[in-house]
Amino acid sequence: MKEIVSSEQGAADVSAQSMDAQKECAEEEKGGKRDIRKMIVAYIKRYLILVVGLCIMSIGVAFSIKAGLGTSPISSVPYVLNLITGLSIGTTTIIANSVIVLLQILILRKKYQPIQLLQVLVAVVFGLLTDVAVWCVEGVVLTAYWQQWLICIAGIVLVAVGVSFEVAAHVVTLPGEGLALALCRVIRLKFGYMKVIVDVSLVVIAVALSFGFLPGLQGVREGTLAAVFVGLLAKQFNRLTVPLADKWIEGNSCGQEGNRTE
Repeated sequence: MKEIVSSEQGAADVSAQSMDAQKECAEEEKGGKRDIRKMIVAYIKRYLILVVGLCIMSIGVAFSIKAGLGTSPISSVPYVLNLITGLSIGTTTIIANSVIVLLQILILRKKYQPIQLLQVLVAVVFGLLTDVAVWCVEGVVLTAYWQQWLICIAGIVLVAVGVSFEVAAHVVTLPGEGLALALCRVIRLKFGYMKVIVDVSLVVIAVALSFGFLPGLQGVREGTLAAVFVGLLAKQFNRLTVPLADKWIEGNSCGQEGNRTE
């Protein structure tokens, strides 16, 4: 009789353990699905931040072009190509940035990460947004030198804000920064110094194209020199945009965890 009772208790214990194991598996499955959902939401938010940053940057580039005091180094080559070929500034931006991505591939070869091909997509979106922004400011008329500087400074600030959004998104770098990073991997040099070398090289190419195919120097003026402050301003804006972006991206998951603990 005792053997029968002990066997029944053993069966009950096994059944309870089995049920507990099934519950644990179910909870783990739910947790896995929840984590995937949070990850997807986080990536959507990051790309939204990136798109907003690209919109702001495109307006900044349009302001710089409208000011007529020279564009930023990364936009100098596209601007000169725009004057030479007659293509829109957005189209030449896409072409120039695609060439920069190709240079990254040639530099890194097998070390090149395929995910960085997203830079081309970012360049396409940025180019299209730049065309829209340039069209929007076509009606703006500047009659004085101080007005040109006012618009130029506004453009520099907007580009810096856009760059800080791109940094805060933390998904993909822009081609210009990507080229500097690629060179840093094969040449032992700090990113800041390499970025300056890349920017100066782009300005030199723009100057050469300008003198080679246009009546005189175009796209490179005092405003181009002022554009060196973009990086410094972006670092200051990063102190605000990066924490806010992280809080927004992680806020949804924190809220869900809070609800579960309650």
